[in-house]
Amino acid sequence: MSKTLIAAVAVLAMLAAACGNEPADTAGEPTETATTETATTEAATATSDEPTAGSTEATAEDGGPLTLAYLLPETGQLAFLGPPIIGGFQLAISQINEAGGTNGFDVVAEGGDEGDGDGTIANQTADRLLAGGVDAIVGAASSGISLTIIDKVTGAGVAMCSPSNTSPTFTSYDDGGLYFRAAPTDALQGPVLAEQIIAAGGTNVAILARADDYGQGLLDATTTALEDAGATVSATTYDPMAQSFDAEVQQVVDAGADSVALIAFDEGARILSTMIERGVGPADVIVFGADGLNSGDLPELVAPDDAGVLSGMGVTAPASSSSADFQSTLEAFAPELEDFGFAGEAYDCAIAFALAAVAGGANTSEAIAANMVDVTVGGTVCTSFAECVELLEAGEDIDYDGASGPMDFTDAGEPSVGTYDVKRFDDAGDLPTIETVTSSR
Repeated sequence: MSKTLIAAVAVLAMLAAACGNEPADTAGEPTETATTETATTEAATATSDEPTAGSTEATAEDGGPLTLAYLLPETGQLAFLGPPIIGGFQLAISQINEAGGTNGFDVVAEGGDEGDGDGTIANQTADRLLAGGVDAIVGAASSGISLTIIDKVTGAGVAMCSPSNTSPTFTSYDDGGLYFRAAPTDALQGPVLAEQIIAAGGTNVAILARADDYGQGLLDATTTALEDAGATVSATTYDPMAQSFDAEVQQVVDAGADSVALIAFDEGARILSTMIERGVGPADVIVFGADGLNSGDLPELVAPDDAGVLSGMGVTAPASSSSADFQSTLEAFAPELEDFGFAGEAYDCAIAFALAAVAGGANTSEAIAANMVDVTVGGTVCTSFAECVELLEAGEDIDYDGASGPMDFTDAGEPSVGTYDVKRFDDAGDLPTIETVTSSR
């Protein structure tokens, strides 16, 4: 989610963000229009002339094509993330096949919805994909949803790579070496968020965080860093599905906080509205949000008639170091996209899957799992599937640096360094990047 923001449930459109958990988990996650969801789903399942997963023809296990699937939010609180992430996945499949596919076959693409809540939809999708014989899954977007399917997926011997899970839980999770993520753990984002609050003058910090795996993980990391810096911290977790957040905001008021860290998804708009009403909004105290609130649409959700309502509020979010070139390529590939959150990470998951299969000489999940870390670190740097495959075929080790930057996976299958944009809302309601910082262990 580490489990990034807000999107309003039926009426509110896309937000940007974060991804640790799902609503009733992380990014309780916003919604996208039915038209866009349908279009992206149809585009993702339009693949190649090769047999599809579950076909009676050749399969990856007996020398057939590699079948990659996405399990990403088409509905639910994180649906705003669906179009860009699915678009990144689609672009990767297109480029892989343009370069000749893997081990003599075009890659076959499948996909399905992760939904949100208790993971019912995600489990149904996972069951369908696994029954179809997929070799690897890109997803889920939410840390909470990933936790509802990880045992099922990895237990079936299938690799998965999340573009946006940030919960620290996954670092030591017993996944049999089959779980990977392109987004850095919130154990790295927490210190960045804390550093920004301290630099802005915060000494008495109130943290409001979702009561889920994403929220708790980022809360813990931020609290530790703040206290190490000498700040006083009062932490409150809340039910993201609650009808009101009056009591939680009142705790901020009662604490006399000079700064607030809000770790939220779409419900963050309502919390911010209440904070402003109670005199602890961005005009009154230092306010920072994390990746779950990384959206230029946020001011409109808080106050439709006041673009500057959040002026001065800061946000930290994972950054894509190659975002300019990648974004222009993705815009040309999917011109209907308006947001690009975690698209680069989804792209990199799919490219790394394919490179691992080529490195292992087999279109299987076993080959992917055995080579996924190796293709991202410690060899000749390459930045595209075609370039990397050429090096592999020449017998060289590779170090794939992708759309989201150097992956440099640790043995736990996650980036060893996190790169984060620090942004701040201005009077016009825009959210420009102020600086980009790195965090490592």
